[in-house]
Amino acid sequence: MKVVEQLSELRGLSVEDLKQRASDLDEQVFRLRIQKSMGQMESANKLRPLRRERARVKTVLREKGVKG
Repeated sequence: MKVVEQLSELRGLSVEDLKQRASDLDEQVFRLRIQKSMGQMESANKLRPLRRERARVKTVLREKGVKG
């Protein structure tokens, strides 16, 4: 999915949905970081897209005037 499409989809979500998505992404990034530190991570390419999506979600939340 292109960035513009992803941003338009995120902007269409409610604040609660965005907060839930940010929380889910935080948890996924945390688990992947733990796996990486323990040497169990099979694909190192999973972490960067998750971190970027998390940043996009938090940016949209900030645009809507929500601290989160």
